[in-house]
Amino acid sequence: MKTTNAIGLEVDKAKQLAEKLNILLANYSFFYQNTRGYHWNIKGEKFFELHLKFEELYNDLLLKIDEIAERILTLGHSPNHTFTDYAEVSTIKESKQVSDGLKAVANILESFKTLISLQRELLLLSDETGDEGTNALMSDYIRAQEKLVWMYSAFLNK
Repeated sequence: MKTTNAIGLEVDKAKQLAEKLNILLANYSFFYQNTRGYHWNIKGEKFFELHLKFEELYNDLLLKIDEIAERILTLGHSPNHTFTDYAEVSTIKESKQVSDGLKAVANILESFKTLISLQRELLLLSDETGDEGTNALMSDYIRAQEKLVWMYSAFLNK
């Protein structure tokens, strides 16, 4: 029986990573869709500023969704792709009709908190596995998102 996959990682460890990445993918997918909703439905005094910021954010999330799915494939597994599958494992849930900018930004901060926590878990697991590809991806995401947390928190004056 083969003990390593095509990129030289232990099969069992790669499976663990892929399963955890599918959970991350589910959370990103809900976060993405929520952010699209904020972009579409935002109203009020900060409309122009937030409408653009939300578009920037969902475009970035879409790229990350693709990178995560491709990483799962690189590990030799299949990324989930249905919202039925995502709903079973995602901690981030649907936001419905959020048009208040402050509430949307608060939801974004909660979503980042969830993602950063999951990515830190993946960082540890990928380090233990010797999976530099996943490790680098998670490290890059965390670094960029910590800065976004600071910026969105400043917007809320927190």
